[in-house]
Amino acid sequence: MTDKPKRPMSAYMLWLNSAREQIKADNPGLKVTEIAKKGGEIWRAMKDKSVWEEKAAKAKEQYTKDLESYNANGGGGGEGKKAQKRAKKGKKAAATKSKKKKEESDDEEGEDEEEESE
Repeated sequence: MTDKPKRPMSAYMLWLNSAREQIKADNPGLKVTEIAKKGGEIWRAMKDKSVWEEKAAKAKEQYTKDLESYNANGGGGGEGKKAQKRAKKGKKAAATKSKKKKEESDDEEGEDEEEESE
């Protein structure tokens, strides 16, 4: 596990984390997913989100600084997990494509042989 900085939370997520307990208290018995839906409804209805957007902007600035310092000090030493996964997928996809092409060419050869024998 690397010590790469985590991406900052959005204004909505910062607000939801602070409001979650109040939403639970106001709506006892709600499931986690229902709490998130209720939070989304409340967030969309909010008129003034500037406080949370400001906090999110500050968090993003801090993240940018942390990321620059992380990258300046050698970063994660190469590819990240996602890049490695993409590379793996690319190899699998290429192998699958070549396998399909081979099967198709085998099928075509089989059709040619059938036509010759008629």
